[in-house]
Amino acid sequence: MTEARPGAAAASLWERDAELAVVTEAVDALRHDGAPTGSGNLLVFGGEAGIGKTALLAETRRIAEQRGCTVWSARGGETVTSVPFHVVRQLLKPGLLGLEPEEARGYLGDAYEIAGPALGVTEPGEGQADPQGVCDGLVEAVSRLAKLEWPLVLIVDDAHWADQETLHWLASFCERLDEFRVLVVVALRTGESARHLDTVVGASRRPVTVLSALTPDASAGLTRATVGGHADAPFCREVWAVTGGNPYETVELLAKVQDSQLEPVEASATELRALNRSSRGNGLVARLEGLGIEATRFAWAAAILGTGITVPLVARLATMPLEEAVRCAELLGAARILSRPDPKDRRPGDGELEFVHPLIASAVYRSIPPGLCTAMHGIAAQVVTDSGRGPAAASRHLLEVHPDDDAELVQQMRDAAREHLAVGAPEAARRCLERALLEPPLPEVHPHVLYELGCATLLTSPATTIDYLQAALAMPGLDGDDRVSAVYRLSQAQLHNDQLDEAIRTVDAEAARLGPGPSRMRLQAVHYMWEAVHAADENTPARSRELAEIARTCTGRNNSERALLILRGFDAMTHGESAEEVVELCDRALVNGRLAPGLGWTDTEWGIELLLMLGSAYAYTDRLDRAESLFTNALRTYESSGWSGGHLALAHAYVGLGHRRRGRLVEAETSLRASLRLAERVGRGLPLYWSATCGLVDTLLARGHVEEAWATAERYGFAPPYPTTIVLPDIRSVRGRLLIAVGRTEEGISELEAAEKASAGRGHNTVLAPWAGDLARALADTDPRRAAELAGAARWQAELLGTDTAIGEALRVAAALETGRRATTMYARAVTYLESSPCAYEHAAARVEHGTAAKSVPELKRGLTLARSCGADGLAARAQQALEQTRAPH
Repeated sequence: MTEARPGAAAASLWERDAELAVVTEAVDALRHDGAPTGSGNLLVFGGEAGIGKTALLAETRRIAEQRGCTVWSARGGETVTSVPFHVVRQLLKPGLLGLEPEEARGYLGDAYEIAGPALGVTEPGEGQADPQGVCDGLVEAVSRLAKLEWPLVLIVDDAHWADQETLHWLASFCERLDEFRVLVVVALRTGESARHLDTVVGASRRPVTVLSALTPDASAGLTRATVGGHADAPFCREVWAVTGGNPYETVELLAKVQDSQLEPVEASATELRALNRSSRGNGLVARLEGLGIEATRFAWAAAILGTGITVPLVARLATMPLEEAVRCAELLGAARILSRPDPKDRRPGDGELEFVHPLIASAVYRSIPPGLCTAMHGIAAQVVTDSGRGPAAASRHLLEVHPDDDAELVQQMRDAAREHLAVGAPEAARRCLERALLEPPLPEVHPHVLYELGCATLLTSPATTIDYLQAALAMPGLDGDDRVSAVYRLSQAQLHNDQLDEAIRTVDAEAARLGPGPSRMRLQAVHYMWEAVHAADENTPARSRELAEIARTCTGRNNSERALLILRGFDAMTHGESAEEVVELCDRALVNGRLAPGLGWTDTEWGIELLLMLGSAYAYTDRLDRAESLFTNALRTYESSGWSGGHLALAHAYVGLGHRRRGRLVEAETSLRASLRLAERVGRGLPLYWSATCGLVDTLLARGHVEEAWATAERYGFAPPYPTTIVLPDIRSVRGRLLIAVGRTEEGISELEAAEKASAGRGHNTVLAPWAGDLARALADTDPRRAAELAGAARWQAELLGTDTAIGEALRVAAALETGRRATTMYARAVTYLESSPCAYEHAAARVEHGTAAKSVPELKRGLTLARSCGADGLAARAQQALEQTRAPH
């Protein structure tokens, strides 16, 4: 029903008044405010095949254009679901068609470099694009286009056959429709399922509108409107009975009634069933075969191509002269199998021809004999390649070819996988590489294909990555740097899959195979890196001594040595060793104060973990300038590179950590909430998820928002069992403080004592893991002797670290256990240290506590001002109350 036929105009719109009223209301609402900002809307129409969804969308387009809207539309296809971004390219390219690169860059803004390759408007960069980043870039691209092309209506037909990359974008876009003034109209077949499709449907404010079949009265009206008012009632009833009221079948049947010049009377009604069978399934195939073998071959070739159907391409695929191909196209057009698309609906790459209806395309494709279908896909791959469309375009056809020990096909699929990865389609890359494995590859190539498969799935499925990389490493042929990189990536995937023990064993086993040299040193560094983040490491003192001994010989001449210096600095920081030595170690790992080449945030040789350790070492030794510079650079780098998965989530979390340490609590909360939103998309329970949650709870407690902190902990599962990786700040310390804050003191004390036990036998950074101070305060009334011992130990540990923050905080704890002049003296000393600290919140807390103890109005005023500037609402309220009590006459 994409092509009007005599008497068939609006045929499928019979009894669609309610649906059209919904569409009209939505279009009018889109234009109502006269501004391109505000809330968007989503309409979803469903129903069985042929029920009239396509015709309803065509009428939606007419209504929207009649009201001055810009309308872009696209349609999924059964044979092209494996083509990444196929539907979104159809949808958006009209808005970019004819633009010069600089104009397109202006339209897309920051999304140009990220989403441009997926849309086919610019060449991809080298390496692997982050799929979530590309998805977000596409959302940003459409949001920008929507403002420029407002009022904009996006129509997606046959969404159940859309590629997964498009559905991922569509789901993300529809979930954020409140931000964009766009009307999205989607049609899908009920009973079909696809990943992300439920999210799309769930984003609609109204349930799916399921289209119903024509009633007998509507079928009779359509019959008389098509074949003549003289059609009698028995004939009309039989039309309805034969088609079941399916609009598509009704229109096709009535067209055949006209073609055969059948009289629409009761005497002819018995012939309707035979006519109906010829319009679908085997009947359609028989009708196609009746047009001759050449026309059949032409239709088969068009079905194989699926999109971009042109007569010359079909002629090459069907191996027929161009003149014969032109004749066949005309025959198939007359038979209502193929048609020429309406010029106003044509999109780039659509070609000269299209099937009249998706049902016809599917029936024709399924009628191709299996052996011939496979052979034609092989030829189509060559035809597509020769037309200049590249390995990725040809890979759709090569996926259908039977394995045949073809080394060239293996290479084609590896090339296609690289193209898919470069535009952010790792699932398409995975399909190509898995197909290459079936060929199979030559023995010397096989482990490299497995390695590439592991790399392709690293960002999306750590468990799958583990399987492929283990298989690659078990085979001969993966040697040298490739093997070391595979071992590192395997251990990294195991870490992100919360298999830290396995990650350590993986690198240890490989390091044991190697002799002295850069490769072994790299794996040694990875070993210490994973041990450094191991929360349950019981051999910490011995490991620290080993690492210190190795780092003592490192000058920072290469990245392996720089990594070891960073690891030693992080290890020393977490154990509360001299801050000066920590900073000196970390500084030696830099080159002129900057990250060395190969150690950048998007470099894959070492990964993000090492640099987060570097920034954390600075953050907890009062070098917040260095820490914030690193974390901000990470955020900027990932955003500009389009990495918006786990890497960006961690960058936001650590930017939030920098804000929290600096005392900018409102900014910290904003960053940590952004991190948590991203972390939820990646998956709950992963280390990055815990980092975001712990940081947010800690920040909310510092702000004095205790109820919100508790609600956050409950919502996001911030409770035991904890992850095997270390979390900053110390997870038990934060959980213990939270429990005490909500009145569950005994549970809080137990949690803090568990933190104490976890650090037994080794030192700890009292700012990173402030359990001793919190436990001392909690025990002050019930066990003052133990509280004093804890406070004394905390002061001793703080002196070892030697930072103003650590010493000032330890003095605050000691002062809280004292009374009278001794308390005020200690608070005054704490203020002196914290005044020199870069941590404004702790400084504000010391001022308020000192002012309260000393009943000093000037001190309380200074504390109140600082607390307000930090966003510490609870502390500010305490200061205000103490100030009022101090001023009140006694």
